[in-house]
Amino acid sequence: MHVVLPTVGSAGDVLPMVEVGTALLARGHQVTVMVSDYFRSTVEEAGLEMVPLGTAAHFERTMENPDLWHPQRALRTVTREGIAPAMRPTYEYLAGLDPRDTVVAASSLTFGARLAQERLGFPLVTVDLQPTLFLSAYDNADLGGVKAPDWLPVAVQAWRLRVVERRFVDPVVTPPLNAYRAELGLPPVSRALGRWLHSPVRVLGLFPSWFAAPRPDWPQNLVLAGFVSHRPAGAVLEPEVEDFLVRGDAPVVVTAGSAMRHGERLYSAAIDAAQALGRRAILLTRFHDQLPTRLPAGMLHADWAPLGLLLSRAAALVHHGGIGTAAQALAAGVPQLVVPYAHDQPDNADRLVRLGVAARLDPAKVTGTRVAAALDGLLGDARVRGRCAGLAARVDFDAAARTACEVIESASA
Repeated sequence: MHVVLPTVGSAGDVLPMVEVGTALLARGHQVTVMVSDYFRSTVEEAGLEMVPLGTAAHFERTMENPDLWHPQRALRTVTREGIAPAMRPTYEYLAGLDPRDTVVAASSLTFGARLAQERLGFPLVTVDLQPTLFLSAYDNADLGGVKAPDWLPVAVQAWRLRVVERRFVDPVVTPPLNAYRAELGLPPVSRALGRWLHSPVRVLGLFPSWFAAPRPDWPQNLVLAGFVSHRPAGAVLEPEVEDFLVRGDAPVVVTAGSAMRHGERLYSAAIDAAQALGRRAILLTRFHDQLPTRLPAGMLHADWAPLGLLLSRAAALVHHGGIGTAAQALAAGVPQLVVPYAHDQPDNADRLVRLGVAARLDPAKVTGTRVAAALDGLLGDARVRGRCAGLAARVDFDAAARTACEVIESASA
């Protein structure tokens, strides 16, 4: 069977799909990943076929746009720079394949795959890495930096979601979608994110039910596999990182995400907080201009490190709230201080706080004093340590990948 994995997004969106693709390849399937050419080496090193959706240069330019991390402007930026440009090439590639021996497992925002299912009859599994896109009246998710009072009844929350979709989401998302649908002879749609994007065949959630329990208004054909993590064969910590780890106490690890180019305030506050607490820190970012020219003693900068290896030796993690980063921290059993910017990050942060393993700070209010107080509270709380340890025992990346493969394989039946 030929499995095609179209994906739109940053490393946190792409790497779990690569891991699922690797597992499918090991089960004897032909696997093609459709993604920005920026990720070509990652895909090909995993032994998977690669079909580019946009250039590496376009991906880099998109990451430089500060609107990508703005609570209200992020959706328009993602639509213009990611969703819309990928729609036609995804559909046209799939149109050249035979639906009888092809299964498509596509990330939610890869609209071209949903169009190919609707227009050409491809079996499609919609893959959701996080619960945010299951817009639910039962969750009261933080949407665009706005959260309604929790005491509002379900009927009012449902009305609120319809208004948000009609007034703020559809005007951004549906114009390019419906324009292309018209070319394909398909009628226009509304509630594109809240309802249309989920495949009527299968929906796969790559997170566990204890992180986000299914709600009555979630897709009824949903299967939750659990967290999936990409772990490249032979991954090791760089000698500089390994040497730093063995020379002192477990450090606080800080990352604003692989694609964040505007995290100076977070890194500065984290450095001040670590100094105030007398703790060492490892600062992860590929963008060196986010850090001071000279770091204080007890601080180390690294462009990247495999979190699965690093966090098991860390005291805590300060991060942006990306679902992949959160999953790695949960697996390592370390407390998390989450500073969410946009997209799914605020909702992920809220769920981690409710699980008792994290604290949350508003990025506009991040200071060294606030980060220090939050970290001190997390690190000194025995209940947090207990919750972290308990949930770490429940994360099983391998089992989740197997379940994901089974769900994708069943779509061809």
